[in-house]
Amino acid sequence: MLSFNQTAVLSSWIVNKEIPTFAMDENCIKDFPFVIEQLDPKENEEISENIRGYKTEFIRIGPKKYFIMKKYASVAEAIYNLPPKPEDTFVITYPKSGTTLTQELVWLICNNLDYKTAASTILNKRFPFLEASAFVSVKVSEDNEDVVKNRLTTKTIENITEMPSPRFIKSHAPLSLLPPSLLENSKVVYMMRDPRDVAVSYYHHHKLIKMMKPDQEFKPFWNYFISNNMFWTPYFEHVLEAWKKRKHPNMLFLIYEEVTKDLPGAVRRVADFFGKTLSDEQVCRLVDHLSFDNFKKNKSVNMESLQQSGVFTIEGAFVREGKSGGWREYFDEEMTAQADECVATFHG
Repeated sequence: MLSFNQTAVLSSWIVNKEIPTFAMDENCIKDFPFVIEQLDPKENEEISENIRGYKTEFIRIGPKKYFIMKKYASVAEAIYNLPPKPEDTFVITYPKSGTTLTQELVWLICNNLDYKTAASTILNKRFPFLEASAFVSVKVSEDNEDVVKNRLTTKTIENITEMPSPRFIKSHAPLSLLPPSLLENSKVVYMMRDPRDVAVSYYHHHKLIKMMKPDQEFKPFWNYFISNNMFWTPYFEHVLEAWKKRKHPNMLFLIYEEVTKDLPGAVRRVADFFGKTLSDEQVCRLVDHLSFDNFKKNKSVNMESLQQSGVFTIEGAFVREGKSGGWREYFDEEMTAQADECVATFHG
């Protein structure tokens, strides 16, 4: 049975798994080539009530059956057919895999370490979330309309299409549901993280954004995660699609545990990927900027205003702990065995 104890093992999970290609015929570029399936009503109701505490409709997309809210179907074709540009940079992750850290790191390196603009302009405006309009379901009142519009859903897909170059775009969608020519035209940075820490962080995130019952315990959440009933699961398929493209010259594949263990090395690696040269002093300043204590206090990335406005809960934080191995505080022996079995089965 495989062990999770060494960071190096993270990449070994996915070395030998084959991923199908998703090329499209040029004459069909306006079509969305994947089947979208609605969940069985009973299954949908069970997931909604047991986890969410309110009714939500879900779908599964494509041969991998990616699990997502039904509203995504309304933007799936537009996202798939978004024309990538040579000046574009995409940060793609499974949720809660170090996305915000990666965005801030990439944006600063690509924008000549412009800390002034980074501090004065929230990350969601500098680096918009491609599929945000399909996920935001908070009730907008007069009290929070401005903060939701300006801090959470800063741009629609149409807005992103019309953004001037260079564009910086975040997505949690797997590569197969993004533009087929993405890697041929644009730079992509993909970050993966130990799925056990991902699940714990995602659990707290669901509570923070009021998409889960406040008294929900972690174990049922984990069971839904490993049974592919959480957003963008199956997790391993999501990661594998990027892993198989890791040698493409326009792809930089990062592992969260390695990045946080050696942040100066990660800074230099990202800089090299974008053809930038940083002095030792510049690296030190950027590492300090990205350190957890400073990052958590950074108002341009921590979404603190969404808590103050009541969109997020007061308990918890968008930038929560940022550490590796925190899953040990949540997993019992059965859950640990389940995680090991998932990895062993998939690797085999």
